[in-house]
Amino acid sequence: MFQGPFDYSIVKRAKDAGLVEINFVNLRDFGIGKHKTVDDKVYGGGRGMVLRVDVLGKAVKATLDKKFGKDKQRVIFLGPKGKSFNQTKATELSKFKHLVLICGHYEGIDDRAKEFIDEEVSVGDFITTGGEIPAMLITDAVVRLIKGVLPEGVTKAESFSENLLEHPQYTRPDVYKNLPVPQTLISGHHEKIKQWKKEQSEKTTKKLRPDLLKKV
Repeated sequence: MFQGPFDYSIVKRAKDAGLVEINFVNLRDFGIGKHKTVDDKVYGGGRGMVLRVDVLGKAVKATLDKKFGKDKQRVIFLGPKGKSFNQTKATELSKFKHLVLICGHYEGIDDRAKEFIDEEVSVGDFITTGGEIPAMLITDAVVRLIKGVLPEGVTKAESFSENLLEHPQYTRPDVYKNLPVPQTLISGHHEKIKQWKKEQSEKTTKKLRPDLLKKV
C-alpha cells in the first residue's frame, strides 16, 4: 500500500536526497506461534479483533532507534480517539528525529499499549479500514516541512501556516471569459501586492473557515 505514495514527487526526492528515511515494520514478524498471530478476540464480548499488546510491544521496542533519546523520537498510534491532526501538529512532529507510526486495525489495540505509546492522533472524524492511509497523510505532511525538502520560505505562506487560508492565485491568461486577473497583482508594486495578499487571505478565511480566525 505504501509503495506508490512514497515513490513519487516530494517524498521520493526527500528520500533520494537522504533528508528522510522511511522503513516499514510488519507486525507479523513479531506474531505469536506458528501462524504469527497478531490479534485476538475482545475480552468482555463484542465484534471484531484487537491487536495484541505483547506483539505491539515487541515491534515498537525493535523499531525505536537507540541513537536517539526519548525526547528525540515519538511513538504515535493512528486511531479515531486521538487529537485531530493539523498543520500545527505536522510542524511539531517535523522537529523529531524519529517517528514510529502504528497503524490501527480491526477494533483497535489493547488499551495497555498506552504504556509505550506517546500519543494517539486522528486525521478526522471518520473511520478508515486501517491506519495505513492516515499514516501516508501524516508522513507526507511532515516530510515536506523538513529543512531542505522544499525551498526556504515556501511553507510559511501556505494555508494553515498562520491559522489563515492562502490568498487566491492567478496565472496567464490575464483575462479569461471577461474575468481579469486583479490589477494589483500585475502592477509590479510589491508593497501593494503584499497588502492585497494579506487582505485576501483574511477575507477568504473569514468566509470559508471563520473558526481559524479565533486562533489568530
